[in-house]
Amino acid sequence: MPVVSIERLKSDILKNGMVSVGEYQMSLDEHWEYPRQNLRLGETLGEGEFGKVVQAEAKDIWKHGNDLVTVAVKMLKDDHMDSDMIDLVSEMELMKLLGSHQNILQLLGCCSQGGPLLVITEFARNGNLKNFLRKHHHQSMKIEESTLLTYARQIAQGMVYLSSIKCIHRDLAARNILVTAQYTMKIADFGLARDVRHTEYYKKTSKGRLPIKWMAPEALFHNRYTTQSDVWSFGILLWEILTLGDDPYPSIEDLAGLRNALKQNYRMEKPANASTNVYNLMVDCWSFEPKDRPNFLSIVERLKELVTDARPKVYKKLFV
Repeated sequence: MPVVSIERLKSDILKNGMVSVGEYQMSLDEHWEYPRQNLRLGETLGEGEFGKVVQAEAKDIWKHGNDLVTVAVKMLKDDHMDSDMIDLVSEMELMKLLGSHQNILQLLGCCSQGGPLLVITEFARNGNLKNFLRKHHHQSMKIEESTLLTYARQIAQGMVYLSSIKCIHRDLAARNILVTAQYTMKIADFGLARDVRHTEYYKKTSKGRLPIKWMAPEALFHNRYTTQSDVWSFGILLWEILTLGDDPYPSIEDLAGLRNALKQNYRMEKPANASTNVYNLMVDCWSFEPKDRPNFLSIVERLKELVTDARPKVYKKLFV
C-alpha cells in the first residue's frame, strides 16, 4: 500500500474517543490538489457510519476552461475516528496509482489543505449497479440477457486492467460497481484494494469487517487474496447481475454457515432465467482451487461469445 502521510495538528479528543474535522495535515501533492474554492458541494448521494459521498460541481477540473463539471466527493463525517482518516487517505493514494481505464472509477483530484479532506472522483448518474438493477426493473422496465452480459463483460474488462497492474480489489460486488448516464460500468470503492506489484498475494493480518459472501475459500479460511480470489468474487457478482440484484446465499446467515457450506462443496443454484452456459461460467469462477478458475482475460472472451449467443428473451424482476 502507498505510505499514508498524515499528522495530527491537535491532541484534543472528544469524550467518545473521536476527533473533529480539520485536525490533520497532509503533505501537498501538487499534481492532484484541486482548489477548494472551485468546488460547490451539493446533495448527499450516500453515506456510511463515518463517511459520505456528495454530488458537487467542480470548475475547470479538466483544465479546459471554466466549465462546471458534475463530480462525486467522498469525505468524512465530523465524528470520524483516526482510523477512518487513514483508510480514506489510503484509498485516495491507491487510486492515484490506478491510472485511467474506461471501466475504473477515476480519481480527479483532492482538497487536502486548509480544511477537511475531500476526495473527488467521476460522477455516475445511475448510482451503484445493485440498486440500479433492483430499481430499474422494479419499475417494470425490461432487459435482455445480452444487455446483462454486456454489463458483466465491461466489469471483467476493468478487472483485466486491474490485474495487469497487480491490484487486487478484494470487494468486487454489485454495490461497488457504478453506472454512468451512458450505462458504462465503473469499478469503484477501493477501500479494501491492495497493490501487489512486489508480491503475488496479499495476506490480511488486521481486523475489520469483510464481505464474506463474496470471498473465495482461500480468503475465508487462510486470509489469502490474489487476482484469482477476485475471480471468485466476480462469479458472485455475475450471479447478482443475472438475478437482477438478489442477495447471494440467501439461506446462509453467518460466517460459520458459509464456511461449512463451502467445505461441503455447496454452490448457489442457477438463477431461474440464466442460461446453462452463463451458469457454467459462474461455477468455473467458483472452483475451490484458485488455479482451476479462469483468468479475467478468458472471462472477457467467454462473455463476448455469450453476448453473441444470448437468447432474445427478456429478464424481468419478480417482486412478492
